[in-house]
Amino acid sequence: MALWDRLKESASTMQTQLIARRNDLKSGAFRDSSMAMCALVAAADGSVDAAERQRVAQLIATNEVLRNFPADDLRRRFEDNLDQLTADFDFGKVSVMQEIAKARKKPVEARAVVQIGIVIGGADGDFDKDEQAVVREACYALDLPPHEFDL
Repeated sequence: MALWDRLKESASTMQTQLIARRNDLKSGAFRDSSMAMCALVAAADGSVDAAERQRVAQLIATNEVLRNFPADDLRRRFEDNLDQLTADFDFGKVSVMQEIAKARKKPVEARAVVQIGIVIGGADGDFDKDEQAVVREACYALDLPPHEFDL
């Protein structure tokens, strides 16, 4: 099976798992962590284009798990994280990783945050090395082994 086919299958499986856990994913820590993860993946290559913003906006609008939260609130949190990353990526990344780490105490939430990062990373058909690297770093911030997610 080609790498992209495996990634698509993995992202689909992860989305199914997220939906199954929807009722467990209602905390503020999950909300904050997931929006920080979206921003980190979107900015992973050092720039954020309109298509990346659109993918996150679409995820916010259509993802059943994220419907637990007001879309405007999610969008604002995503943009705030993105602003930090685009102002100074290295400095902003420290702050964004702290947001991501909020989900560390609840393993179900921590795994869901990583899964959202993978879903966002693969949404354009290419979960590239930069995106994989930041999701891998987020795994460490969440005390999760990256190999659990094939990273």
